[in-house]
Amino acid sequence: MTDSALPGFMQPVEEDRRIPVTILTGFLGAGKTTLLNYLLKQPQMAGAAVLINEFGEVGVDHHLVEQVDDSVVLLDSGCICCSVQGDLVKALKGIFMRALRKEIPPVTRVLIETTGLADPVPVVHTVMEEPFIAERYRCDGVITAVDATHAVGQLGDNREAVRQVAMADRLLITKCDLADAAMRAEVAARVAALNPGAEQIEITGGVVDPAVVFGCGLYDVSGKAPDVAAWLGEERVRTQQAVAAARSASMAWRKSGQPIVAPTAPARHDEGVRSYVLTFSEPLNWFAFSDALGLLLQVYGERILRIKGLLNVIGDPQPRIVQCVQHSVYPPTSLPAWPDEAPYHDRRSRLVFIVRELPRDAVTELFFSIGGVPADPEA
Repeated sequence: MTDSALPGFMQPVEEDRRIPVTILTGFLGAGKTTLLNYLLKQPQMAGAAVLINEFGEVGVDHHLVEQVDDSVVLLDSGCICCSVQGDLVKALKGIFMRALRKEIPPVTRVLIETTGLADPVPVVHTVMEEPFIAERYRCDGVITAVDATHAVGQLGDNREAVRQVAMADRLLITKCDLADAAMRAEVAARVAALNPGAEQIEITGGVVDPAVVFGCGLYDVSGKAPDVAAWLGEERVRTQQAVAAARSASMAWRKSGQPIVAPTAPARHDEGVRSYVLTFSEPLNWFAFSDALGLLLQVYGERILRIKGLLNVIGDPQPRIVQCVQHSVYPPTSLPAWPDEAPYHDRRSRLVFIVRELPRDAVTELFFSIGGVPADPEA
């Protein structure tokens, strides 16, 4: 009898060699890109691949990431939670196969930055359950950024924000330098009620210890609210139904030879939420633009989930970054130079709006009537 066959002999635990995937989520304006920029400068990110997802027809966030190379992939054909079987699976398969063919260096981990409107449930489910992905990757945790200045209202109004908090392994409470002690305490209590098992870490200026973000361990629903397991179960059923519908459509096509209309996927977002882009061909007078923007936030702030974009300002050769959340406008900064790729290569100002029940016409009319700033006709 060999030693390994002796009763009570401990067999060695096989090392999990799958690539760890960390999901960085958080509602619109929570500061995920600021956190990502800090993380990209840390040695722990060596060998990491980064997937950046954006909601809207014009991508902005990837231009704000300071280190952009072959390891950074933009998922810009829609919100990641609505296209997990498309963009996300394709991107993760592509990363693995490119590394296997030695077209890129070996990938040691993947960090997914979701759009602020993403429901993390289908993302986690895909990493854990999609056969090709689950065999090669493992979900190493959900990290949720929570805006200390806006979280209480966002959690009250947005289903996605609630799920982002409830699914988290760790909660990064951002913008603590902009929130007083009472505000921070209210946010801490609110998120603790949704996810009492998640550690809360206060963050200032996007500075975060990489050890807080990575190494959460294999994703586990124990210790989280019962809703989390239920949501993942619902996602499993949803996926199975989608696969069955696709197979049925394929069989019908083979029999009839006629095009089959695929069933419409259930909406994951509030139908009142939409995104549009305002484009300005002429360089902007900063003071007139600022006056119009200030009035816009004052009048419609409750309906504005996020504004983000690059502006061509008279007298400034650098593109100016504008970011707003509800009634708040954050101090403008600049990129070193205009992006070479479309659409910003033409140096026209573009603002991406994510709003709730706020028509584009109302915004363009206000900019023109107050700031004398005409937006280009809608494409």
